[in-house]
Amino acid sequence: MAEDRRALLTEREREILRGEADVNEKYYGVVVTRARNKIERLSEDIEALAHHDTLADELREVVCEDSRFASNSEGSE
Repeated sequence: MAEDRRALLTEREREILRGEADVNEKYYGVVVTRARNKIERLSEDIEALAHHDTLADELREVVCEDSRFASNSEGSE
């Protein structure tokens, strides 16, 4: 089912990164490294999305403009 597909992270990775799963420090580090690697590969996906009329813009809107993703450091100075 298309609704069950992940975006960037698996549900388990989300749980681990949110601190909702009891894992050892080494495995937590593995999950962080996996997430970083996925973020690095996003540039290739963005390049592919740019070949569609609106998909790259839709991604930018979600990632860059959604207040849920605003930096925690904003306004903290």
